[in-house]
This record gives sequence, C-alpha cells and structure tokens, in this order.
Amino acid sequence: MESRASGAKLAALLLRLLLGSLFIAHLYWKIAVLPGGIGVWWKNLQLAGYPAFVPAYVLSAEIVGALLLIPGVLTRYVALYAMPMMLGAAQFWAVRKGFYFTAAGAELPLVWLALLGIQAVAGDGPFALAPSPHWRTLARGLRIPVRAI
Repeated sequence: MESRASGAKLAALLLRLLLGSLFIAHLYWKIAVLPGGIGVWWKNLQLAGYPAFVPAYVLSAEIVGALLLIPGVLTRYVALYAMPMMLGAAQFWAVRKGFYFTAAGAELPLVWLALLGIQAVAGDGPFALAPSPHWRTLARGLRIPVRAI
C-alpha cells in the first residue's frame, strides 16, 4: 500500500514539473518565437473578438503556471486557476479548426485541461515549497460552514 501512495505522489510531482515546463515553453514562444511577440498575439485575440481581459488572464495564468508549478507553490490552486484558460483555448480552436490536433484543433487544449484537472486532484506531490491547503482548511479559515460529505 505504501508504494502505491508514494507512486501517486511521484506522479503528482512529475505532472507538476511537466505542466510548469510547458507553461514556460508557451511563454517563450509568445516572447521569442512569434513574430511581433506578445503584442501581436494580444492583438490577434482582440481581432478574434475577445475583450482585453481575456489575453490578460491568459498571460497571468501562463506566468503563474510557469513560476509556481515547478517549485510547488499552491499547486492545486494554480492548476484550478489555469483550467478556464484551457477550456477557452479548446473553444477557440474547436470553432476555427475542429477537434483534431492534426488540424490544429481543440484536442491538445482539452488534454491540457485534463492534465490540469488531474493535478488539482492529485495535489502537490513531494518537494513542494508551499503545499496547497485542502479546500476544507481554507473554508474553515474563512469561517465558511463545511458539512461532511
């Protein structure tokens, strides 16, 4: 039983490292690879009809993911914060390209969404600098009544 639990914790750590690295890669693409950088990316989202808060949220979610997932700072909540972004990305590409990855569709953002959801459920894993408090602990700290489920 102990090895199963330690395997799950190791998987949470590896997923945390993977997701953080992918967020770094996405930020690098926006800054250094995309011709025109973040400004062009931002303008393209606005031209697609999104209000200014959408690219601001996307950048904030990617920065938070890049900076906080790898060291393990509030991992569950970082993953939850980034999930709406991936749902929006899936919708963005599904409308324009369909589902399949081979056509640049929604498939890959949906995989990201699932991985972020798994991270939120799996937790921080070992070596987390600031482990995520359980939601019940947060609710008690905020004096929100929590009934046993």
